[in-house]
Amino acid sequence: MGINKCIDLLKQGQPYYHHGTPELSYDAGRENAQTWADMILVDFEHHHFDIGGLGQFMKGLKEGGPTPSGHPTPTVVASVPHNAITVEEVKYNAWQIRHALSTGIHGILHTHARDPEAVKWFVAASRYPFQTIGRDIIPEGLRGGGGQRQPAEIWGLDPRTYVQVADPWPMNPDGELMLGLKIEDRHCLATADETAAVPGIAFAEWGPGDMGMSFGDPDAHDPPYPDFMDDARNTVKNALEANDVVFYSSWNDDDMNNEQIVDHLIDELGCKMIGAHSRDIADYGRAKTGRTMPV
Repeated sequence: MGINKCIDLLKQGQPYYHHGTPELSYDAGRENAQTWADMILVDFEHHHFDIGGLGQFMKGLKEGGPTPSGHPTPTVVASVPHNAITVEEVKYNAWQIRHALSTGIHGILHTHARDPEAVKWFVAASRYPFQTIGRDIIPEGLRGGGGQRQPAEIWGLDPRTYVQVADPWPMNPDGELMLGLKIEDRHCLATADETAAVPGIAFAEWGPGDMGMSFGDPDAHDPPYPDFMDDARNTVKNALEANDVVFYSSWNDDDMNNEQIVDHLIDELGCKMIGAHSRDIADYGRAKTGRTMPV
């Protein structure tokens, strides 16, 4: 068993289920330590960049754990305020990634991934410079020594071991970090194949809300979708599947019940990352795929 619960599930061919957190505090971390969710997503794309709160949340998760599955905490992934539109934007804001990872979270979700070169620098910003896997494509890592003690404590490791395994999976088969992308506007579609091929990316989504807005339709977030939205989703999905990257999609269809939505996500869209607002939805999906790992 590794540190990152969602990586362990993917290695077993199982989907994982996520929800968000209403607040970032030590008490909220304690309350979420035994959550039914496999992953907790923290939204810094649209909300203030509260690294202090995130650090306290992770300490609460750790002290309230381990999870029933035996992992130190649930998997925690945070989005960051800047986008991956240009190389310069990612390089100049790489401090946000370093600060977030220093709290002990398990991954970063990057938004508006338009430029494959910017995505390469995103991967580099999440790595230590001594890591060599994938260096023929990915620039030298940008994380520095000195900030590894707190995340090592959260993961239940000594600092030396932490820096070895705090590397993106599946590029590094022993890595425990999950990096994700939002390929979520019409500009991203032209480079979706190249973006999905960047080593170090574990999952990605097509972001229907922003995708619809970029095509001039702010009401296209949910199905039924116009043809241009179906085409956009399929472009992203096909690019990810060709590169063995997990596809994530929401599906808020008023004509379906919760079980039908989970069936559609798993059977029709092949999703292995699924948002769930209640335990019964996740439990239905887990039973459907014959999951044996404890929640």
